[in-house]
Amino acid sequence: MLSMSNLSKVYRTEMVETYALRQFNLQVRPGEFVAVTGPSGSGKTTFLTIAGLLEAFTSGTYTLDGVDVSGMNDRQRSKIRNEKIGFIFQAFNLIPDLNVLDNVEVPLRYRGLPAAERRKRAADALARVGLAARSRHYPAELSGGQQQRVAIARALAGQPRLLLADEPTGNLDSTMARSVMDLLEELHAEGATIVMVTHDPQLAARAQRNVHVIDGQVVDIAAELRLDPVLLRPTV
Repeated sequence: MLSMSNLSKVYRTEMVETYALRQFNLQVRPGEFVAVTGPSGSGKTTFLTIAGLLEAFTSGTYTLDGVDVSGMNDRQRSKIRNEKIGFIFQAFNLIPDLNVLDNVEVPLRYRGLPAAERRKRAADALARVGLAARSRHYPAELSGGQQQRVAIARALAGQPRLLLADEPTGNLDSTMARSVMDLLEELHAEGATIVMVTHDPQLAARAQRNVHVIDGQVVDIAAELRLDPVLLRPTV
């Protein structure tokens, strides 16, 4: 589904080179639910933006759904992004002047789908997340948890091959966060491939697999504990 090999991302200025990702390797199989964790500044968000074809990488290879995206231009990446990837953001990114149904429908307009099909997909997605009765409401009339469910419905309406979630519970209280995680687990059980960036180890534990990123690289914490005598030193 998703395969990154020796992938690097370098930000350059006249004086400094900064590696956001360095020799980054990750494979996500179809139907997996993978949580990506790590400290602030470790490269998690850079990984997600590259995975979502929102940003180019400097070197290495990236294959998405069997297609090598390395040499694609912006237009080609946009097409694949619109057809195969669904995004769930921490800040919801809903349009305040549009009602819930129209918010879910917006990405489908870029595909050139007929209006009737767009409406049906949007309505079905809202029903899937339990918000069919709120389709005519506006974002400001919804709770944070409901707004995040609208964002999930917007992603689902595109029938993506891959769902990318960036701290999807970061702006929610614990009760609403559990509700959103329950929904993501349901989607995974139905076959969705999900990659979720989170700082919360409890949420990460609910994923099928946990990938830890430090200094722009995937790190095997268990291996570090086995090999590093400082980390193995007992505390008193």
